[in-house]
Amino acid sequence: MNIEPFDAAIVGGSYAGLSAGLQLARARRRLLVIDAGQRRNRFAASSHGFLGQDGRPPQHIAADAQAQLRAYPTVRWLDASVTEATRTEGGFELRTHQGDAFSATRLVLATGVVDQLPPIEGLAERWGRAVFHCPYCHGYELQQGRIGVLARSELSMHHALMLPDWGQVTLFLDEAFSPSEQQLRELDARGVAIERARVRRVVEHATVELEDGRRLPMDGLFTLSWTRSATPLAEQLGCAIDQGPMGEFVRTDAMKATTVPGVFACGDLARAAGNVALAVGDGALAGAAAHRSLLFPSG
Repeated sequence: MNIEPFDAAIVGGSYAGLSAGLQLARARRRLLVIDAGQRRNRFAASSHGFLGQDGRPPQHIAADAQAQLRAYPTVRWLDASVTEATRTEGGFELRTHQGDAFSATRLVLATGVVDQLPPIEGLAERWGRAVFHCPYCHGYELQQGRIGVLARSELSMHHALMLPDWGQVTLFLDEAFSPSEQQLRELDARGVAIERARVRRVVEHATVELEDGRRLPMDGLFTLSWTRSATPLAEQLGCAIDQGPMGEFVRTDAMKATTVPGVFACGDLARAAGNVALAVGDGALAGAAAHRSLLFPSG
């Protein structure tokens, strides 16, 4: 079997992968980008907080960036899922679900993460529309209205204490944790209402229905999502994985290099938390670092 060779391959063609690819394409490197088409923010109607793109639909931002990257003559784009990544003497070999095989001297992982939400009825279908995780991304649009925080653990205190800058906050404890006396004083100082009844489900736009039958309408809800890597490729390659407060992420150094020589990681896959702007910056650094490593293998 002839395996098509590339200087670098990027797995994941969302914001981080596109940004990494632009650096390598502009360095005139032969580049392969393989993308499964599953952006993390595909559920959101608009993206916020990214300079120059504030308020645009995320699919439009990604489509424009993809068109710009694919215009470079050294770039090959493949719509596929990578099922296997292995180290070889000269770099790495990738295999797709379609059975295609490719080799690359350097590898950039930008596959993103999967959000695992609390098992509350009605929550998943409202994710990115009325249920969010990032106040900076979605808080402003709630127009200082009624904001609910669905607790998952004591970490939900972070949401509860931040979000009064964006609206009138109710913390739904849902038996996830019991605030200490100090935490109760902090919540009171921020004007946060506390609801201790169990949450039964979310209905209508963002109405929280409690086990005692009460319904509390909200303009938006925030909750923590646990995250896991969208693919097992980093583990297959032997990259070190760290556990953050909201899930796992690939360990990288300041230049986005993983613990496996020649493998770089960027975006939400390689951060404890992130957004579009951070993913783009991460990708730019990873792409430049991958190119630099081709020039100076021992540096």
